[in-house]
Amino acid sequence: MSERGRLAQADSGEQPWRAWGPYLAERAWGTVREDYSEHGTAWDYFPHDHARSRTYRWNEDGMAGLCDDRQRFCFGLALWNGRDPILKERMFGLGGHGGNHGEDVKEYWWYQDSTPTHSSMRWRYHYPQAAFPYDELVAVNGRRTREEPEYELVDTGVFDDDRFWAVTVDYAKATPTDMCIVITVSNRGPDPAELHVLPTLWFRNTWSWGAPNRPVPVIEGSPGRLLGRHRGLGVLTLDGASGDGDARPAALLCDNETNAQRLWGRPGTSLFPKDGINDHVVSGAPTVNPAGVGTKGALHYRVRLGPGQTRQIRLRLTQSDEPPGPLDLGDGFTEVLRDRRAEADDFFAELVPSGAAAAEAAVARQAIAGLMWGKQFYHFDVRQWLAGDPAEPPPPPGRRYGRNNAWWHMNSFDVISMPDPWEYPWYAAWDLAFHVVTIARVDPGFAKAQLLLLLREWYMHPNGQIPAYEWSFSDVNPPVHAWAALRVFEIDGGRDFDFLARIMQKLLLNFTWWVNRKDVGGNNVFEGGFLGLDNVGPFDRSAALPVAGVLEQSDGTGWMAMYALNLLDISIRLALHDRTWEDMATKFFEHFAYIAEAAYRQGLWDDEDCFFYDVLRLPDGHRLPLKARSVVGLLPLAATTRLSAGTLNRLPELAARLRWLLGHQSDYADVISARRLSSDGRQQRLLSLVGQDQLLRILARMLDPQEFLSAYGLRTLSRSHLDKPFTVSLGGFDFTVGYEPAESTSGLFGGNSNWRGPVWMPVNFLLVEALREFAAFYGDDLMVEYPTGSQRKVSLTDVADDLSRRLISLFVPDSDGRRPIYGACELFQKHPDWRDLLVFPEYFHGDNGAGLGAWHQTGWTALVADLILTIHRRS
Repeated sequence: MSERGRLAQADSGEQPWRAWGPYLAERAWGTVREDYSEHGTAWDYFPHDHARSRTYRWNEDGMAGLCDDRQRFCFGLALWNGRDPILKERMFGLGGHGGNHGEDVKEYWWYQDSTPTHSSMRWRYHYPQAAFPYDELVAVNGRRTREEPEYELVDTGVFDDDRFWAVTVDYAKATPTDMCIVITVSNRGPDPAELHVLPTLWFRNTWSWGAPNRPVPVIEGSPGRLLGRHRGLGVLTLDGASGDGDARPAALLCDNETNAQRLWGRPGTSLFPKDGINDHVVSGAPTVNPAGVGTKGALHYRVRLGPGQTRQIRLRLTQSDEPPGPLDLGDGFTEVLRDRRAEADDFFAELVPSGAAAAEAAVARQAIAGLMWGKQFYHFDVRQWLAGDPAEPPPPPGRRYGRNNAWWHMNSFDVISMPDPWEYPWYAAWDLAFHVVTIARVDPGFAKAQLLLLLREWYMHPNGQIPAYEWSFSDVNPPVHAWAALRVFEIDGGRDFDFLARIMQKLLLNFTWWVNRKDVGGNNVFEGGFLGLDNVGPFDRSAALPVAGVLEQSDGTGWMAMYALNLLDISIRLALHDRTWEDMATKFFEHFAYIAEAAYRQGLWDDEDCFFYDVLRLPDGHRLPLKARSVVGLLPLAATTRLSAGTLNRLPELAARLRWLLGHQSDYADVISARRLSSDGRQQRLLSLVGQDQLLRILARMLDPQEFLSAYGLRTLSRSHLDKPFTVSLGGFDFTVGYEPAESTSGLFGGNSNWRGPVWMPVNFLLVEALREFAAFYGDDLMVEYPTGSQRKVSLTDVADDLSRRLISLFVPDSDGRRPIYGACELFQKHPDWRDLLVFPEYFHGDNGAGLGAWHQTGWTALVADLILTIHRRS
């Protein structure tokens, strides 16, 4: 069966092809969900050192992980090189206060492939043969300042002379609940070496928290086999081949229970707790159950290889009603692997246009793989978390007034696309909106379900706010859900009006929340605070202002103008299908006009500087523009759409209202009166926050290499602030923002305060889309100098295409074979074992394109795949 066929069966409910997937987190420690401290110190309350010994309450973590969509069972990989103090069961990194630039994982792994139903997947990891330098990484990063780079694993020298294990895990589904697994281990070092390989099966602990009628499942072990019994799942069987004529691997069993003796010096509930397998393998301790039963089990392989040698371990994991006979690990297994790989190749060959270069096709495929591996099972009952569990000590009293206390209604129990599986192992609302645009290219059913999920009544606040992210659900994310819904609707063929109507109903609640809560003066300019742009201004926009007043934001107002136009576009599509929606189209047309007119009337546009700025409105009525040229002033470009004469002819009430506004409210004429003939000879109108004059003047700055334009896209802060930082004096203090192309040296917004110059994929993507919208209206009649100062005039389509190519070039080898994302690291640039393994960083150095921040932020950085598909589909 083809991958398209499996997707159709999954969408129809005929076969649950999405039931098993890589939904196991890379990190569950150091998260809000596991934090039961008084003051919300998540990294300290549940540190990495506790993770091997302490049972998680809300979800599990592991390497190359697999689980079902309710995370009842988990499968992951554990390794030991014979030198480390602990098994390698999860990725190590530093918390928010441990890294000199915030939280930072200190391992190297890659998501190489995955189909949308996870019928074929590949994961890769490089594990040092020397003792992992845990203490050195902590100590050196702890000494470094914000002015210094992060100290990474490669800097310690553990990969010198290729002394590492290359470990690859391949998955292939024979049925939705029958998984063939191959672990490939290669000794890349110059000497013989031994590696302990422990494929591990366990049940998530749902029984220790005091909930009634929670029976404890059991895993029974025998050589080469783990047999799990679970009331809801039936029988789970993991069979492992012996390989190379060895004896079948030993089964090691313990319990997924906390080792209270190690952590707190008191007796626990099991003699063989969660870290029993670790202690037995590493130190020979009698900490695995001699009876061969438990709730966590591993098959123990000892692999000894000479230099350059490779060995494969075959495993099969199945679900059944009764214990099966020996599972096929031979010819049938080989056939499943071969067929799923061929079907994956066919799927991506059909997806990626033939005009794309091989390197670009590889980028698109690995970007999508990262998105697929970035799905996680996410469980968080906030009411229960605030109150505590019956079998556990009550939480400190202060928790009921602390983090997320207003979100008591939220009860998450879903598979959700995460921003980054380690550094951000929790969903973020505006990140997710960007994720689904690329996900829709391969799995529109899942993309639509994700958008609808955050608008359901157990996620969206009763007041209409969409939850932001678990560190603070009440933070304000940019309102991009409607934009994403339109993009997904179009990518899916523009036929699913039921989806569009469902999402529109909930977005009406959220739009009303914005109008009621984020327009303090009722004047149609908006605040919002954070809005995803952490540290782009001179002070923290989410905190209390340094003086009395209201910060009226150009990006907040631009986002809301864009939101109104998105809802107008949705209403028009629905009204063309069902006329009862025409009133909504009229409403959002007018609301956009109000916002656009107010942006100018309230002084957000600076005619002298040709730019939009935030404005601080003081109690005496004085307005102080904060003249830092940043992406805040570019985002209003995204508030742009077109109305065709054909649409207005079919929606007479909307046409009549437009004519009335033009005739009776001349203040709104500038934002709705531009009209011209389209390429097909039909009249169209442009609705935009900027007219042609403002557009050209903003673009002169945006496309200037001395300001926003870099070789790799658009910077978030003008490079002009390198020599001329912007400073404002308020309340007796000076607040300054200057251009920094990489990690910020300011701790203004916490550990990861990184919006003072780097290139970010999501805002670049929105601005590229805006340019295409302007190009569709103006055509080749409007030419701009590109780059500014070059004396070269091109169309807006040419600008959008070139910006897309600059962003794509971050990932593909240049003429010297170097990928900009890997900067000056020669290992990643030149070594054949590393150079073609791609990561998708959170953001990029504003001058040289080096990847920065979280290295697995495939969520929104995977938009590069959409850019590749778009630019080659057009050519």
